[in-house]
Amino acid sequence: MKKIAILLFLTGLQFTALAQLQVARVFNSHAVLQRDKPVKIWGWAKPAEKVSIQLDKGIVSVKTSAEGKWEAVLPAMPAGGPHVIEVSTKKEKVRFEDILFGEVWLCSGQSNMEWRLKSADNAKKEIAEADYPNIRHFEVAHELEFEVQKDLKKGEWKICTPETAGDFTAVGYFFAREISKKLNVPVGLIHSSWGGSQVESWISRKAMEESEVLGYYPRKMSKNWEEDGAKWERKLIKQVYGADNYDITKVNESEYLNPGYDYSKWLNVNLVGQWDWQGIWAFRGDAFIQKTLEVPAELAGEKATIDFGFNTGDLIFYLNGKEIFKGRGKDKISVEVPAGVLKAGANSLLVKTGENQDPTWRAMGFWGANDDFVLKIKNQKISLADKQWKMRPSWQTKRHYEHWMNNDGTLLYNAMIAPLIPVGIQGVLWYQGESNASRAYQYRASFPLMINNWRTDWKDEFNFLFVQLSSYGPNQSSNEGSNWAELREAQTMTLSLPKTGMAVTTDIGNPNDIHPTNKQDVGHRLAINALKNVYGQDLVFSSPMYKKVDFDKGNAVVSFDHVGKGFQVKDKYGYVKGFEIAGEDRKFYYAKAEINGDKIIVSHPGVPNPKSVRFGWANAPMDCNLFNSEGLPVSPFRTDTWDGITKGVKFE
Repeated sequence: MKKIAILLFLTGLQFTALAQLQVARVFNSHAVLQRDKPVKIWGWAKPAEKVSIQLDKGIVSVKTSAEGKWEAVLPAMPAGGPHVIEVSTKKEKVRFEDILFGEVWLCSGQSNMEWRLKSADNAKKEIAEADYPNIRHFEVAHELEFEVQKDLKKGEWKICTPETAGDFTAVGYFFAREISKKLNVPVGLIHSSWGGSQVESWISRKAMEESEVLGYYPRKMSKNWEEDGAKWERKLIKQVYGADNYDITKVNESEYLNPGYDYSKWLNVNLVGQWDWQGIWAFRGDAFIQKTLEVPAELAGEKATIDFGFNTGDLIFYLNGKEIFKGRGKDKISVEVPAGVLKAGANSLLVKTGENQDPTWRAMGFWGANDDFVLKIKNQKISLADKQWKMRPSWQTKRHYEHWMNNDGTLLYNAMIAPLIPVGIQGVLWYQGESNASRAYQYRASFPLMINNWRTDWKDEFNFLFVQLSSYGPNQSSNEGSNWAELREAQTMTLSLPKTGMAVTTDIGNPNDIHPTNKQDVGHRLAINALKNVYGQDLVFSSPMYKKVDFDKGNAVVSFDHVGKGFQVKDKYGYVKGFEIAGEDRKFYYAKAEINGDKIIVSHPGVPNPKSVRFGWANAPMDCNLFNSEGLPVSPFRTDTWDGITKGVKFE
């Protein structure tokens, strides 16, 4: 009996290996397909073979191409289900069950779209209540490719239950829950995002080649991972030495231990955190970091302890040129400093670190709380957790450059978007921009380029709804400038494209965390936009948006669209905050602002002849407290067109 079972199992494996008939992976049991649009379905079989596709009782037959690809178009279907789809050739058959028709939205972008329901506010309660079998979720696995891929490597549709919903995109889930309830239809979410990704990675090479904004890039981009590694090596050498042809073979790393060695020209790093996000992108190998510590005279020569957070690579600690520790980090790092090593005044702490080994995917750098990085001498503690560390890669040991989503453009389009085309969708939900803030001016063109790229390739001008950057970082004035404010401006400008919409979220961000956990309001603001502009419901859907400004007798009178029933101030102070005003000298002052019907009057005694008004022009404008009566925050804006701090910065 056992022999028979084994034989059958092996026969099944052999059949799978030899199977010719395939259906694109985005189609499988429990899928939600777009209602009221012709159903495009495709796959592969033997060349010139007849393929039949049956949806309930309707059958469509097609013949494969010389390359073995087949494509079929089934009649449009109303919302509902379940249905069965069978795809067959003369010898093979694939059957998909529990197919629903409803609204399908592609969810894409970076980490705030990838953020899981299990990590959102009130996650335990939300997951326990997530019993919505008409909501389905298909996750596209992270993949990178230099060439356009014909299909996804894996993926399956999941029914929304308390057991599965925790891994859904949180923003997508809250959007789907609301529109499903309001429309009483199934909702399918195709989730294809990657934390930290830049918009250029989501654009096809062809679209770049044909564009004015990125046409230069395909001519210089890498063709494979070997070229990519060489490119990043040159970039890093230029970053360290100022020229990418610097001869690194002449570097003598033993000099780093010499008394009085000058570390001032080394790169700056924040000790706590991944180096990838500090401009030392993709490097994996050995590296040196150094800091000069000031020790009071009364503590000189004493035994001490260096607590150094967490790192699982090979480590060597040198203090004033003397090796005091060599080994591999595992648990919390603690290094004993022998008596007689510390001296009064300046002390040089040099640490050589290797790649993290457990897990190996963790980027270069150290992690932990700030209190985990201290020099302890007797009863005193000297903090080590700051940005005053110097860093230099080691060129004398083996190194490589990680295959990551931002190494080159097009990589994510090739692997995570192209294989989905042309599956039927109602539209896209997009949450991205943080990784493009340093080149916000270019985003004015690159973001619309991506939208038009996808619509062109889908042959469908579908709806495109996106989230404006939330609040993260400092609340600086306009005199300092803000790349996040400039990125929000670029996003707002993208509303000039047809069938686009934007959710403003500056009021629900977290200045100390780039991942605000209130994803409920984000999903809701996208949902009301869709309910109004896609599904025709009568409701206020947009934040107030700057319309025009009139300067009159020292005042700036600002007009808005989408005020709803009027403005309101949403805090205990009762007066409007967040406005700045400037004259011809372009010096901004925090200004007095008053509500006057559907307008705001802005003034400052130091600006008798105003020329510009700005609102929320900061990375984290958390003091902004102006909303419409429906509770939607006024979108940050400026009335001038003066050059910003990101002008001229290009994607390389």
